[in-house]
Amino acid sequence: MDSANIDRFVGGKWDDEIVPKLIDYIAIPAKSPMFDADWVAHGYMDQAIELMEDWARAQPIKGLQVEVVRLEGRTPLIFLEIPASGPESGEDTVLLYGHMDKQPEMTGWDPDLGPWKPVLRGDKLYGRGGADDGYAIFGSLTSILALQEQGMPHARCVILIEACEESGSYDLPAYVDHLAERIGQPSLVVCLDSGCGNYEQLWCTTSLRGLTGGNLTVKVLTEGVHSGDASGIVPSSFRLLRQLLSRIEDEASGRILLEDLHVEVPAERLEQAKRSAEVLDTAIFDKFPLVDGLEPMSEDLTELVLNRTWRPALSVTGIGGMPPLESAGNVLRPVTAVKLSLRLPPTADGKRAGEALKQALLRDPPNGAQVTLELEKASTGWNAPAMAPWLEKAIDEASQAFYGKPAMYMGEGGSIPFMGMLGEKFPGAQFMITGVLGPHSNAHGPNEFLHIPMGKRVTACVAKVIAEHHAASLRGETSGSKVAADSGTRHGGHGCC
Repeated sequence: MDSANIDRFVGGKWDDEIVPKLIDYIAIPAKSPMFDADWVAHGYMDQAIELMEDWARAQPIKGLQVEVVRLEGRTPLIFLEIPASGPESGEDTVLLYGHMDKQPEMTGWDPDLGPWKPVLRGDKLYGRGGADDGYAIFGSLTSILALQEQGMPHARCVILIEACEESGSYDLPAYVDHLAERIGQPSLVVCLDSGCGNYEQLWCTTSLRGLTGGNLTVKVLTEGVHSGDASGIVPSSFRLLRQLLSRIEDEASGRILLEDLHVEVPAERLEQAKRSAEVLDTAIFDKFPLVDGLEPMSEDLTELVLNRTWRPALSVTGIGGMPPLESAGNVLRPVTAVKLSLRLPPTADGKRAGEALKQALLRDPPNGAQVTLELEKASTGWNAPAMAPWLEKAIDEASQAFYGKPAMYMGEGGSIPFMGMLGEKFPGAQFMITGVLGPHSNAHGPNEFLHIPMGKRVTACVAKVIAEHHAASLRGETSGSKVAADSGTRHGGHGCC
């Protein structure tokens, strides 16, 4: 492979086509169905699908097949298939994954920015969804096109772009089952929906946290009453809710008190966390828009990495039953409700964690209040299988070729439900989980941006890895049984659980 030519080709494709298309895509408010119940009527999802479909069909990729698959009552899915460059690959398949649905607007954008207002400023493209995860289809196809332009062989490739990821991918299992024969048995899965510790080297995700939570409601009255009349007699719904939250979280340290939600961190992940802390240093917390004087939850940088990737953590992401400050009178409110988002360690069982949360919050309601928990999510995380030697070598060579630095490995604090699903369906597959969401890119929040040079380099690295996958396939190193045997011996058997 001529890395310089790959770099030039990918850079030109991004500048000439991908960035302009992403500008158009950002302007479409294609919110995930959890945040837009009328997504069908609004038609934004179809607009985004059409934009991506039209671009894909225009690409001069040999044998490319593009189809928008629609199952009754579900969000659509883009399915792309590229045949192997030659018969020597057999049935070996590379599966590339991304999504095109978006998070909601969120407040706090700078005056000259906005979620649906694409702004190109230097190397950054601002707006919702460009980095999470609109670039995935463009980057995936460009990686393959770069190989074909250089005459490099590759295995059969399948690309899935879903429209439900930000809602928990609840439609995706039906599509994976529906397309099972056409997907085949991938020996390599490439996901472009993850993060990076910095923009200076390739980062690969080794684990993802699970998630449980929902709406916790405490009701004490059927209607609001005068606070001077009732306080001291009727318990405050807010105070009772605080008591309930103290059952699951230590308010002083933030430690989750439900022991069933903690797991032992594998030795390999501990070592990766230490290396990541050494490389990132204070960027681990400097990347966040902290208020002046705020101190992170630990002075130990490795502990911060582990807190973010392998430990349970609670966030209250919404509140109900409270009027805004300007209209808050002297009233003892009848109800307080909060939305709980509880991140889980990668190997914790999501369903069991959800049941543990319900049991802790619903038993023995304080003062006999009406307490309910509407559990919205209970998903298990993902811990990557041991990496095969060929893939570890390919990833590091790709990072050296296009960044001039070694690749780094670290868990991510978020969730990608598809990864756990794929791990179960294809236990022999290898995974390259990467992405462009680095410092200050602020996915899901205000002022979200795509770091364009990172997008280019990630695209080039994926091309390199796909090429190396083909070479490994010819050597017989990508079959599930051989990969499992080789990597289990090399890495001590740290696999999915």
